[in-house]
Amino acid sequence: MPCILITGAAGFIGSNLVKAVYKRYDNPVVVGIDNMNDYYDVRLKEERLAELSQYPNFTFVKGNIADKALIDALFAEHKPQIVVNLAAQAGVRYSITNPGAYIESNLIGFYNILEACRHSYEQYEGGVEHLVYASSSSVYGSNKKVPYSTDDKVDNPVSLYAATKKSNELMAHAYSKLYNIPSTGLRFFTVYGPCGRPDMAYFGFTNKLVKGEKIQIFNYGHCKRDFTYVDDIVEGVIRVMQKAPEKQVGEDGLPIPPYAVYNIGNNSPENLLDFVTILQEELVRAGVLPEDYDFDAHKELVPMQPGDVPVTYADTTALEHDFGFKPSTSLRDGLRAFAEWYAKFYG
Repeated sequence: MPCILITGAAGFIGSNLVKAVYKRYDNPVVVGIDNMNDYYDVRLKEERLAELSQYPNFTFVKGNIADKALIDALFAEHKPQIVVNLAAQAGVRYSITNPGAYIESNLIGFYNILEACRHSYEQYEGGVEHLVYASSSSVYGSNKKVPYSTDDKVDNPVSLYAATKKSNELMAHAYSKLYNIPSTGLRFFTVYGPCGRPDMAYFGFTNKLVKGEKIQIFNYGHCKRDFTYVDDIVEGVIRVMQKAPEKQVGEDGLPIPPYAVYNIGNNSPENLLDFVTILQEELVRAGVLPEDYDFDAHKELVPMQPGDVPVTYADTTALEHDFGFKPSTSLRDGLRAFAEWYAKFYG
């Protein structure tokens, strides 16, 4: 079984991916790295890590991917064949107040991963067979054409976060071309689920409703999001991991970059107001909120936020064609799982 390196392993998607790899394969060897920063409540990261400690072949390294010496040492010691880079500073709004965090993690950190992949071919037999990395639906900016296709031009980011994710795709392309590194970027669309990120709307809304505070619904409730349940995202990542873009030589004698980018989204955008309604119903059902909760008294419709986009909508044709997979978890099922987890974790 190849060694798989997963960065951001204590993160929402990363920890779920580690679990899925152990369910799917016999005795896989997985190395996870995470800097455990306090961008959100570290208890959630610790909770996820505690669940991962049950796997005997799982090695966890606390560290930052922006630390080049650490990354080089990790590659030298563990010789990963598959690298999944999920470590990144996430969030659109935070990038407006803390731009430095995005440059460090998303640009310098990703550069270190690319360099380590490049040198892996000299260091150990076979080297890195496939680099899979997280991009984001944010790269589409305020793209007017929907659904968003990976063929669309994405040169007008509306946040620094989006700009760093687009940069990752460009950097990966250059490294694929120069050093023949098979790489696949995945543009994730609004991922949600149990033990997720508290900075995401559904989690933040829940925290506020529980405290009896008002929730603000941006763009007067006219935002639409392609909400994607975490299990669907992870299933997509696992399928993509197994099938690297093919190495080929072009007419110029140089590699045709073994490079691909896919959308992973639900392919059915939901209106934010409908989303909030289902969330509230499921929170009542799970006992997180009382039966007689007055929702109207706790919501406020407000204008758009800087850096936000009115709609996200994934065209997943390429993913379906190449991997026979399309996310399918309904919003009701996904939010029910979240509400039940929330009741248990904070209950």
